[in-house]
Amino acid sequence: MLNDNRQQYVIQSNDPKGDEGFGKFLGVVIVFVMFLGFVQYVYESVMAWYRDTMVWLNDTASYLAGFWPF
Repeated sequence: MLNDNRQQYVIQSNDPKGDEGFGKFLGVVIVFVMFLGFVQYVYESVMAWYRDTMVWLNDTASYLAGFWPF
C-alpha cells in the first residue's frame, strides 16, 4: 500500500538576480524574433509590390506597343 505522507521538496533559488537576468534575456529574444518577423513581412510586401509594378509596366508597354505600325 502506498504511503500518503510523502515529503514534498520545494527548490528555491537564492539568486533572484539570476532569474531576473534570464527573464530579461528571454524578453530580448522574444522582441528580436518579433523584429525578424516584421522585417520579413516588410520584405515580402516590397517584393510583391515590385513584382506587381513590373507586371503592370510590361502590360502597359505591350498595350502601347500595339499602336505602333510595325
